[in-house]
Parts: sequence; structure tokens; C-alpha cells
Amino acid sequence: MRNIAEFQIIGRVGKLKRLGSTIRVSLAANYPFKDKEGEWKEDPHWNEVTIFQGELQDRVWRQIQSGDLVHARGRIKQNSYVKDDETRYTVDLICNELSRLAKPVELGDDGE
Repeated sequence: MRNIAEFQIIGRVGKLKRLGSTIRVSLAANYPFKDKEGEWKEDPHWNEVTIFQGELQDRVWRQIQSGDLVHARGRIKQNSYVKDDETRYTVDLICNELSRLAKPVELGDDGE
């Protein structure tokens, strides 16, 4: 049996940034809930995915923009490092696939 540690996110792009030889993309997946008054609210969960693959980096950098709805998929990797004599742990979302599902909706001058 194959072992897997994967993630899948459908959400809106926040920021794209180059960091060394990688591209990092922040994604917000919204979870609706009812508050105490029975009103629907959004609870955005922000995650940052890291892209190492050169071809995927080029395509994402050229074609993906803030606000786009995307589907990201990849593997989860836990890392650790020592800072100030303390071991710190991180969870990296290494993105192998990222595709745009929709562009952001642009509202007209009248808000529609």
C-alpha cells in the first residue's frame, strides 16, 4: 500500500511572492458559518503553498493573479530547525499542481 501525505485547497489567491528559488502563493479558503444572531459569516482559512517546479512556477507567475479562484494540490512535509537554542517545527505545503478555476468577479460602478 502506498503512503501519502497530501493536501488539496480550493480558494482565492492572496499574494504571490518569489522567495529564493521558489514561489509562495497565499490562498484563502472560506468556510461559512452562522453567528449567534443567525447571520451567515465567512471564516477564511489562510494557507501558503510553495512551488519548486520551474515550469509550474513560470506558468503561475505569468497567469495567476490575486483574487483568482484556484485549485492547488501537493504534498505535506514537516520540517524542523533550531533558532535561539529552541527547536521549531514547520509544516510545508509543497504544491505540485495549481490551476485557475475562475477569475475574480469585477463589480461595476453601481456595485453589480
